[in-house]
Amino acid sequence: MNDLIVFNKPYGVICQFSAHEKHASLKDYIDAPGFYPAGRLDTDSEGLLLLTNNGRLQAQIAEPKFGKEKTYWAQLEGSPDEAKLNLLRQKMDLGDFIARPARVRVLDAAETAALWPRQPPIRVRKSVPDFWLEITLGEGKNRQVRRMTAKAGYPCLRLVRVAIGRLNLFEQQLALGQWQYSNEKP
Repeated sequence: MNDLIVFNKPYGVICQFSAHEKHASLKDYIDAPGFYPAGRLDTDSEGLLLLTNNGRLQAQIAEPKFGKEKTYWAQLEGSPDEAKLNLLRQKMDLGDFIARPARVRVLDAAETAALWPRQPPIRVRKSVPDFWLEITLGEGKNRQVRRMTAKAGYPCLRLVRVAIGRLNLFEQQLALGQWQYSNEKP
């Protein structure tokens, strides 16, 4: 029996099944009664979302105390600077909690070529450079990546979750907005 769904969530989709007045919801994409998100992705974030009908599995994926690693690709405003990147590699006080150190790696254009175009496109300012950073967290709290990168001096232009534990979005070969059952566990 499949108790896990892997979904490539588009930008602008809210992580709930009930209808929403402004945004598409999971119900517009997934017809699988009894499945619920194992954690969330903000409406303005994209990528890997796991859904399950197993409460224990949901907790193991979503609750920060279990330390399930989540990996994101973030398109950031600015240029890579080791001093700023090192801020992300240390504990960071975000006001309501102390974020654990993240693993970060600057991505090259060949790696990010696998990404689909975002609709609508991000705002681009010709006078301000941008770059892609891979960020791996052991917790994944509310808007954590955006808050951490902003505190390090890098406004986030686009955020795509690419992995949860061992499950990698690109290995699933799901087009944007597609989902499938999975026997793999993160």
